[in-house]
Amino acid sequence: MSVRIDEMDRKILGELQRDASQSLDEIAAKVGSSKTPVWNRIRKMREAKVIGQQTVVLDADALGFEACFFVLIRTSEHEAEWQAAFLKALRDHAEVQEAHRLAGDIDYILKVRVKNARAYDAFYQALISEVRVHNVTALLSMEEIKSTTMLPL
Repeated sequence: MSVRIDEMDRKILGELQRDASQSLDEIAAKVGSSKTPVWNRIRKMREAKVIGQQTVVLDADALGFEACFFVLIRTSEHEAEWQAAFLKALRDHAEVQEAHRLAGDIDYILKVRVKNARAYDAFYQALISEVRVHNVTALLSMEEIKSTTMLPL
């Protein structure tokens, strides 16, 4: 289903990205509309899959997940069976927050959030026991400068 997004929709989406826990009344006031038209627009965008799941953003440091690693993976395996096993391994490990298949010298990059280096090593050992990889490079993030899920509407 395709939906046309106008300026009012963009304002609503901006508010939802900023804080999805706002009431319809709050969103309507901020975008200069009333509650019912805002609800109808939100419903329409949900049905069109413009709006996906709503979640809560947790503070990783406050929960003890102080280490963030970016893991660069090169593989010589490209068969469907290997890819299926690799994707299953990524889905099965909650430490993997993001995974991207890349063009260029590196095949995949993972964002892995763990409590410490020892926890990263346990993740690494588990991953390489489940799937064969040619080369793995782990980069420890020293400081998170910017992190957002917001799109530039």
